[in-house]
Amino acid sequence: MAEQDTRNTHKVYEKDKIGEVQIADEVVAIIAGLAATEVDGVDSMAGNITNELVGKLGMKNLSKGVKVDVTEEHVSVDLSLNIKYGYNIPDVSEKVQERVKSAIENMTGLMVLDVNIRIAGVNLSEEN
Repeated sequence: MAEQDTRNTHKVYEKDKIGEVQIADEVVAIIAGLAATEVDGVDSMAGNITNELVGKLGMKNLSKGVKVDVTEEHVSVDLSLNIKYGYNIPDVSEKVQERVKSAIENMTGLMVLDVNIRIAGVNLSEEN
């Protein structure tokens, strides 16, 4: 018996009965995690996953610290972030919200209702 794919998926495209495109919720979470870590001031997703580790650990780990709720054509995103010390948290958070919303909407066509951010930690180490 073939193993069933148990991930939640959302149909985003169906035209002229040629076929359909489905996006797993985890893919939306990965897009959000990658977009968030690209913002200057974000140290990592909660769980110490950073862009430098993506090659070693794989894209799937970027969904750590991200919770998405996908319904019909809408998405709600909850992110847990570690911020670099010395950055303005409201400014960084606003940039993360804008980047995540834009990335999800541009890549999936889904409308992002909200991007909620929880600051899980501050990285006090200075990089040289």
